[in-house]
Amino acid sequence: MAHKLFPCLWFNGNAKEAVDYYCTIFKDSKIISENPMAIIFELNETKFMALNGGPHYTLSAANSYVITCDTQEEINHYWDKLGEGGQYNKCGWLDDKFGVTWQIVPAILGKLMGDPAKRKQVVEAFMKMSKFNIDTLINI
Repeated sequence: MAHKLFPCLWFNGNAKEAVDYYCTIFKDSKIISENPMAIIFELNETKFMALNGGPHYTLSAANSYVITCDTQEEINHYWDKLGEGGQYNKCGWLDDKFGVTWQIVPAILGKLMGDPAKRKQVVEAFMKMSKFNIDTLINI
């Protein structure tokens, strides 16, 4: 029997609000099951559980979710929608209004970082960015 692995996000009574919000942002999303305590849902084919666990624990940046984007339009979409009401940070990181931390990253970043001739300049450029700019990184 295979055991599936997926993250559980802890909320203080607002799990349904958070899940509904995420489902408006991710085009490929759905609620699989729900009850007053927990909601199982998918975002871009990744399964999550949202738990109404109460005030005992809070979310932190120690656990973040990476969204790789092929285009600047995708970066802009996730950056603007997930960051609304939250906090924008450096290097493509943001905390949404529910406290979940996301990294909105260009899919090409690994390739750019793998080029020894450009690595230093790429790092220097993105360390100055809040939201990633793909053209700036490619044209280094």
